[in-house]
Amino acid sequence: MSETTNQTGCSGNCESCGADCSSRKQDMHIQLNQYSTVRRVIGIVSGKGGVGKSLVTSLTACAMQARGYATAVFDADVTGPSIPKAFGIREKAKANELGLLPEKSKMGIEVMSVNLLLEDEEAPVVWRGPVISGVIQQFWTDVAWGDIDYMFIDMPPGTGDVPLTVFQSLPLDGIIVVTTPQDLVTLIVKKAYHMAKMMNIPILGIVENMSYALCPDCGKKIELFGESKAEEVASSLGVPVLARLPIDSKTAHLVDQGAVELADDKAIAPVADFLERTFTEAE
Repeated sequence: MSETTNQTGCSGNCESCGADCSSRKQDMHIQLNQYSTVRRVIGIVSGKGGVGKSLVTSLTACAMQARGYATAVFDADVTGPSIPKAFGIREKAKANELGLLPEKSKMGIEVMSVNLLLEDEEAPVVWRGPVISGVIQQFWTDVAWGDIDYMFIDMPPGTGDVPLTVFQSLPLDGIIVVTTPQDLVTLIVKKAYHMAKMMNIPILGIVENMSYALCPDCGKKIELFGESKAEEVASSLGVPVLARLPIDSKTAHLVDQGAVELADDKAIAPVADFLERTFTEAE
């Protein structure tokens, strides 16, 4: 078909389009590495940066690993990778006849990130979209993940090349949308929500990060960024609020020290509970 747009508005190029039309009903998922089994794939997304997707990804992975599930973190934020730092992983990824090998965290979580492939972890990744999308696909096809119960994909912000590649190419079981309490939360959530709906990806729920701070003296919740909008927005979209995470200086310090696995998992526990109810108990 010609690349020019036809009368229905379709250019015929499905690779750059997110519409869920009859032309793309065929399975576009790429083949997982032949030495790997991944039972559930969950994307952690947002409409903007700086809301804490990597923190939510890391804490959720730790919570599920602690419950006895074989867990992996796929760092899809190629130009801004932070997962290795949070887990304190400095070793470079290696390869053998099975493929590229993820690094293990102290808890045994399998981790793959572009920072594990770069000689200098502080070197910028100055790549165009198609190259970045190719790396994302190779993390699925070329990495020997092993036997994984839950894989969490830490997504970059927005609705560009990488989210489109992940949504089209990988068999996502659903996404969790990360927000913060500011008024902009409605726009953030709805952008991610509508992209997922276009791509026919289930929206599992919302996690509101930086929702409040606890007074160290009386334990009162202080909403530093104003009243939470999470319940209101979630209700309007027909999805649940899975958790509200506090601003916690101890957790921030542990992440900076590469020790996110030592963070208190009480706040993220409702997300792990939800995943168990939705997937594990249903099997």
